[in-house]
Amino acid sequence: MNKLAATNIGESLFGGPNPLNEGVGGKALGGIGSFVTVFLNVAFIGAGLILLFFFILGGIGMISSAGQDNPQKAEQAKKTITSAVIGFVIVFASYWIVKLIGQLLGVSDLIF
Repeated sequence: MNKLAATNIGESLFGGPNPLNEGVGGKALGGIGSFVTVFLNVAFIGAGLILLFFFILGGIGMISSAGQDNPQKAEQAKKTITSAVIGFVIVFASYWIVKLIGQLLGVSDLIF
């Protein structure tokens, strides 16, 4: 039982230090700071994957609506791509806003 309690999950699963305990870049940020850092990194990666999915979905919709008599399918695909571009702009701007806040607060490693 003692061996299980002494196991470092970050090193066991990810081959490195646990970001919740060690902070980012070897600099300890504290409890809530590490959580926010990990959460923001995961959120931006997730937003990027969702963005990629909607670009692919809109592109497939544009390709499948080509040559058909149904203009509503092409319009829906255009709306999907437009929404994905707007989402990209929002995520890109929020990334740089978070980086700016991190610099102002003196936490340079807030986001990788």
